[in-house]
Amino acid sequence: MAKNLILWLVIAVVLMSVFQSFGPGDSAGRQVDYTTFVREIGQDQIREVRFNDREITVFKRDNTRYVTYLPVLNDQKLLDDLINANVKVVGTPPEEPSLLASIFISWFPMLLLIGVWIFFMRQMQGGGGKGAMSFGKSKARMMSEDQIKTTFNDVAGCDEAKEDVKELVDYLRDPSRFQKLGGKIPTGVLMVGPPGTGKTLLAKAIAGEAKVPFFTISGSDFVEMFVGVGASRVRDMFDQAKKAAPCIIFIDEIDAVGRQRGAGVGGGHDEREQTLNQMLVEMDGFEGHEGIIVIAATNRPDVLDPALLRPGRFDRQVVVGLPDVRGREQILKVHMRKVPLDNDVEPSLIARGTPGFSGADLANLVNEAALFAARGNKRTVSMVEFELAKDKIMMGAERKSMVMSEEQKESTAYHEAGHAIIGRLVPDHDPVYKVSIIPRGRALGVTMYLPEQDRVSHSKEYLESMISSLYGGRLAEELIYGVEKVSTGASNDIERATDIARKMVTQWGFSDKLGPLLYAEDEGEVFLGRSVTKTKHMSEDTARAIDEEVRAIIDRNYERAREILVSNMDILHSMKDALMKYETIDAGQLDDLMGRKSEIRAPKGWGDKDDTLKSDTTESDSQASVDAKDAGKPAEKPEQVQPHHSEENDKPQA
Repeated sequence: MAKNLILWLVIAVVLMSVFQSFGPGDSAGRQVDYTTFVREIGQDQIREVRFNDREITVFKRDNTRYVTYLPVLNDQKLLDDLINANVKVVGTPPEEPSLLASIFISWFPMLLLIGVWIFFMRQMQGGGGKGAMSFGKSKARMMSEDQIKTTFNDVAGCDEAKEDVKELVDYLRDPSRFQKLGGKIPTGVLMVGPPGTGKTLLAKAIAGEAKVPFFTISGSDFVEMFVGVGASRVRDMFDQAKKAAPCIIFIDEIDAVGRQRGAGVGGGHDEREQTLNQMLVEMDGFEGHEGIIVIAATNRPDVLDPALLRPGRFDRQVVVGLPDVRGREQILKVHMRKVPLDNDVEPSLIARGTPGFSGADLANLVNEAALFAARGNKRTVSMVEFELAKDKIMMGAERKSMVMSEEQKESTAYHEAGHAIIGRLVPDHDPVYKVSIIPRGRALGVTMYLPEQDRVSHSKEYLESMISSLYGGRLAEELIYGVEKVSTGASNDIERATDIARKMVTQWGFSDKLGPLLYAEDEGEVFLGRSVTKTKHMSEDTARAIDEEVRAIIDRNYERAREILVSNMDILHSMKDALMKYETIDAGQLDDLMGRKSEIRAPKGWGDKDDTLKSDTTESDSQASVDAKDAGKPAEKPEQVQPHHSEENDKPQA
């Protein structure tokens, strides 16, 4: 800062000197009074006179000169009398603008150009506000130990990751504890995980626990349009870190600058590669950056340069994955601290219904629930708002402006009822907990499942049950309206079922005919320097056999779903009636419908408490439902909520 101030002062002095050299000077010589000028005229001492308005420049015969000013006097006789009486008469020069004003007027265009040049130079270097001469300065933002309030108590759902980084905190607090035994703490830690899992939050928590300065920068902040700027910024960042050691440097999205070298179209003079080379040198330990720990985060570790990951640089990788059901419950409790909760809120139940959610998704869920409560002018956030928020995030916002005809509404009700019945009766399937025909997003209706636990792997029985339930909606429409009137709403279901069946054959080894071999094609992104085209590892006969096996799996589960719906046609009609009346039915109503009860309970908060729906089923059919349900009881360890939905905009394409 001081260097920049001194530089600007020197520039200002030079500019003032230039202005003064070009400004008006005392070129006319000394100034005398008008009376002396008149007398020298009578004494024949004047050789030449030059008039400029009231200014008179006098050149004498002895080659001297001076300047005088004509007095402003209208009475010429009075002026002559004064001169004859030997009275001294003095004229004053006309008023002129000040030197600064004249300089400003004459140099204003140049000053404007200089200002525009400085502005664009600041914009080209990213607008960091560090002046036009600081291209190579690091843009890392430093947070002192007093500014960081985040601790491990604010991080939940990644207990294993916290255990991996706790020794970093111990090292920053007491380095001698490790050094006396000859141990060397890793100077580079790479945090790997999907977006929103808390990698940045965990890095801040390390600095907050250790009470050390925290430098944070994004990988894209290193590279600019000028060659060499990125490498200079890397050097400056490590120089600043050495002055503040012990400290932590956090580089977010390091894949922006750390991609594998030689994989692009540029050569060795590529700006990104120069920046990476400088980072490798700084982390290599040639100068021994004691007390500096570099933490980087990325969700693309596969594209990083191998030199970054070798021992001595980023030699420790901490995986920050998606939280399990227990981790989601802990994350929800952390975010619920700031929200006034009702007594009926159960974080464990919400966690069960949100598999696959990251920490950022759960934070958004709590925020959406609070917004729903605020719209309803409530003082606390209840379970109802959390259910609404979960439905909005997973299924989309309700399309209240959309008006569906009774025929389309009935078709959607049959479609979703088919999904629900198959999901309830096939073995090893996630329990169905909600069915809705309210339009949300692109979907006209949704069937939701509530896993009891997270799945870490899938069995063949579970996958085939998924395929059967995916075809339940299309089959329900086919059985009620005929093949000719089946809608396009099952396009997403067909796509997902076909994908599962093909992976069962080509990747997971669930085909007795083809065996446990990998038949999938290379489907990674096109990455220049590695592979430009996909490679096919199978013959035409093998591809034909794969298609036959996929078709066999689809046909087998399609027929199983058809048999289940045909034998439970009365439940299909009853569930359609319930959906037409309530639009959304929950797990309790599903139990009543599957049990063929004569009266169906109304959902919570709908209409009057004694409002019930008469069922078309009879008590004599109850035993058949129980037998079917026992034959296909839901799985004990479901993993994900996989909603089936009927889409309105899926059109057949030519």
